[in-house]
Amino acid sequence: MYARSRVLPRTVLALAGTAAAAVLGARNLDAYLDPSRQVPVVALAPLFAAAVIGTSLHSASDELDRTAVRPWWRRRLVHLPALTGCAALLLAATVYGHPSPFGPAAMVRNTLGCVGLTAGAAALLGARLSWLPVFGYVSAVYLGSANARGRAVPVWAWPVQPAAQHTAWVSAVVLLVAGTALYVARGARPEGRRD
Repeated sequence: MYARSRVLPRTVLALAGTAAAAVLGARNLDAYLDPSRQVPVVALAPLFAAAVIGTSLHSASDELDRTAVRPWWRRRLVHLPALTGCAALLLAATVYGHPSPFGPAAMVRNTLGCVGLTAGAAALLGARLSWLPVFGYVSAVYLGSANARGRAVPVWAWPVQPAAQHTAWVSAVVLLVAGTALYVARGARPEGRRD
């Protein structure tokens, strides 16, 4: 019942579709000529996967969730990491074998960070709008960080950093842990009724 109410089978299919689109994008970039050409795929595919996962955080039956005999936080604790792991593995496989500093590890890192942002947004804004903050953030970083310099750049521009950048990993993992904790504890914010 929980899986059907969160449309998990369709979510997994949509994640597979996102991975297929990432394969096509990565193959057509000629990343072996210029490793930074892979950045669009490594930054945007996790964004789309996080948006897909965000839609599965919506519950059509908020009242049932609140009145359930067993607390739902355990289900949420399994649901979110399972989809995150699935997305990370699928997307990492899309750039496997590319000789680039923006390879599978960067794809995994970006998936973790984007899902963390989406989960936190679902708890604060609701699942239907959970894609909006991560979309705005990743888009702004992708467009605005090209000439950014300084020690703090890997902290805020983690989606466009090479895989070996440790500070970017720390930022992404902190976002994942904080967003997951917030979502598991509170669940997605109930949608307001329109009369």
